[in-house]
Amino acid sequence: MNPGQTINILLVDDHPLVRDGLRARLETVAHFHISGEAGNAHDALKIASEQQTDLVLMDINLGNTNGINLTARFSQEYPQIAIIMLSMHEKAEYVTQSVQAGARGYVLKDAPAEDIINAIETVRAGGSYFSSGIRTQESTRNSSQVLTQREQCILQSIATGRSNKHIALELGLSVRTVETHRLNIKRKLNIEGQADLIRYAINSLNQSDITGT
Repeated sequence: MNPGQTINILLVDDHPLVRDGLRARLETVAHFHISGEAGNAHDALKIASEQQTDLVLMDINLGNTNGINLTARFSQEYPQIAIIMLSMHEKAEYVTQSVQAGARGYVLKDAPAEDIINAIETVRAGGSYFSSGIRTQESTRNSSQVLTQREQCILQSIATGRSNKHIALELGLSVRTVETHRLNIKRKLNIEGQADLIRYAINSLNQSDITGT
């Protein structure tokens, strides 16, 4: 995506006041365009089929269904559309289930507006984004359930000592995208520094060798 390119966003939440608040926040960004709003799964899928949609901000609680199941449907029917969960739930199990369904981001509803904006920009650039307030201790014990396939690949490369530039060349990515993946891996696994990330990556690689996975 080119910097400044319009991002068409679909808001999916069963509370009109929440959607109004989101619209007000996001419309302050010049290249964000709200392509539609939906309060249920039927309307969300209908809008996606009729309007240009690049990204969905998805609530988990939708009344007649839940956002995780709807995310899975979007991933099957509209794989080109990125999904970011916007939820009040901080539990790691919700994060894990959302990622497994195809979400590439998870942001808390009480997060600052900048957090939501950064999530949209990062995900549209090919990365993933998770609020710093999300507790991912449970996820840390089973990174394969939380990390995307691309992130697991990058984690393995980190374990073997490859630089961001080397990883970017191997995977056909920009160095900036690899850096974004590194940042999001640390967020998902609740890891602070680079040294801790490298240590975790090496331990994960050794564990994989032991188990044969």
